[in-house]
Amino acid sequence: MEKTSALFRGLEAYIRHVRSEFEERLAALVETPTVSVDPERKGDIERGARLAAEYLRDIGASVEIVPTPGHPVVFGRLITDPRHPTVTIYNHLDVQPADPEEWRTPPFAFVREDGRYFGRGTTDDKGPALTALVAARYAVEHGVPLNVHFIWELEEEIGSPNFAHFMRGKRRELRTDSVLVSDTIWIAREKPTVPYGLRGLLGLTLTLETGKKDAHSGVTGGPARNPIGELCQLICECYDPRTGRVKIPGFYDDVRKVTRQEVENYLASGFSVRRFMRVHEFRSLRTTDPARVVKGIMAEPTFEVHGIVGGYRGPGIKTIIPPRAEAKISMRLVPDQDVEKIFRLVSEFIRSKNPDVVIRRAGTLRPYLGPFTGPYAEAARRAMKFAFGKEPAFTREGGSIGAVVIMEEYLRAPIIFLGLSLPEHGYHAPNENYDWAQTAGGIKMFVHYFADIARLGRAR
Repeated sequence: MEKTSALFRGLEAYIRHVRSEFEERLAALVETPTVSVDPERKGDIERGARLAAEYLRDIGASVEIVPTPGHPVVFGRLITDPRHPTVTIYNHLDVQPADPEEWRTPPFAFVREDGRYFGRGTTDDKGPALTALVAARYAVEHGVPLNVHFIWELEEEIGSPNFAHFMRGKRRELRTDSVLVSDTIWIAREKPTVPYGLRGLLGLTLTLETGKKDAHSGVTGGPARNPIGELCQLICECYDPRTGRVKIPGFYDDVRKVTRQEVENYLASGFSVRRFMRVHEFRSLRTTDPARVVKGIMAEPTFEVHGIVGGYRGPGIKTIIPPRAEAKISMRLVPDQDVEKIFRLVSEFIRSKNPDVVIRRAGTLRPYLGPFTGPYAEAARRAMKFAFGKEPAFTREGGSIGAVVIMEEYLRAPIIFLGLSLPEHGYHAPNENYDWAQTAGGIKMFVHYFADIARLGRAR
């Protein structure tokens, strides 16, 4: 108890002292545009990896920038004693693309404004990564008997296609007693949230080519096939856009039913339909019933259309029939849906409706469902309450993190989610931001969690 009191006695002063360092380092990371989907950003990805490695070495960690067939993974190890338990902290440092015309400030310029930090990657996931880093440094320097591994990925935003390659190559060095992921979103600032489940993902492109060139709609219209119109029809045969209900036979067969307790936990997390609409700037929803909205986010699969490409896109109208169109589709999947089974069902259905459509996979992630009880979940609960003064809600999250299911397979260790992002931080959106209040609370949360799990000892 005396050691624990000493640990927290200087924590507030440390948080005040570390703020300028945190902001300086976050600025450098944000202004390195690590957009993993863009081949032209390869040099920026490599610069980001070197910068991350420098930050890890500065706290005394041994560091490797591990090459993969794609972008590298930054792997750091802060070893206090081989006899101590080990926690592995996962974050990603790659980011989504950003259209400057949609932003109030330049997306890859770090902007401070009243305790908020604007820039692509501030909340997803560079800010939380640095928050965990400075907390781990404090904990180790103040005698917490814990070894800390850092895995900073640079391909999360493209589905982690080479993360398993990294895990296989470093399996021996990666042995750990538990995993901590800080890449999730609270339901509301007023209520801390600990997720224990993630939806999976199946991405597809549907391409239909019916000609070689644009054709005059007056000369050929009528007998000529229109690939944009046919793809629109096909999409509406796959699902009902008004309700979101998927029409493909067998799609829902393996969906695990959500329990009443899970829905109640989610509603208790501070969820508000009105706030949900305001934060995401929706004018209307398919339903405004809170329980239905909650179940739709956390426990039901989806079919979404992200874009249709084809035809004339300039000002006014050009009276042509396009030769080609492509639809970009994804499905969020839930436990116990199998990605391969769903791909087969969807592919067979599409071919039965329009055999000329070419189907290409564009990424797959399995759903994840972990425990929300046990010693690590309890440690997370206590840490959240210590830092933010309120009991957290345990929920499932609607997004996907490809690395989580891969770590589950290779590490065979408990996985806990302690995220810090808020809905108003704008994950993947224009004007993405993070804030010092979440950073300061996050440092306290992580230090408390590290001290708690150190007392659990080694799991193996």
